[in-house]
Amino acid sequence: MPHEADHEDPNWPSGLASGLGWTGVAESVVFDCQSCGACCSYSAEWPRFSTEDDAQLDRIPEKFVSADLSGMRCEGVRCSALSGEIGKHTACGIYELRPDVCRACMPGGDDCLMARAAHGLPLVRHPLAGEISSRPLAPPQAAGYLPRRAGAAEDL
Repeated sequence: MPHEADHEDPNWPSGLASGLGWTGVAESVVFDCQSCGACCSYSAEWPRFSTEDDAQLDRIPEKFVSADLSGMRCEGVRCSALSGEIGKHTACGIYELRPDVCRACMPGGDDCLMARAAHGLPLVRHPLAGEISSRPLAPPQAAGYLPRRAGAAEDL
């Protein structure tokens, strides 16, 4: 489910937005974790176990746990529990069992923005109320099914 963040919120990471070139961002931005996955493919050092108790850790399938038992097993920088394509569609294979560090990564938070920037993923802006969106409401191929106005161009 998409999450929104208002980047004039006092909780906005100090200096991070301008450091990433996202200055003057005052509109609502959408963070859809299932079409991103950048935080799960950012660093092999990041998905570490920290505050979990033994019962929580025992529920995580062994195939997803690193050999030294310190965190999630990664393939390069990508968590082995992540499926899909970064920036397109992703899913966590152990979402309900995921470690606390994964639960703490909030959409639009400092970790999220750093991971998105590392993958070159843009911020996706929601149009404001009363504003016309520059994004199409339907895919371009749907134009062939839409009624045409008299005199409209035939080459949509």
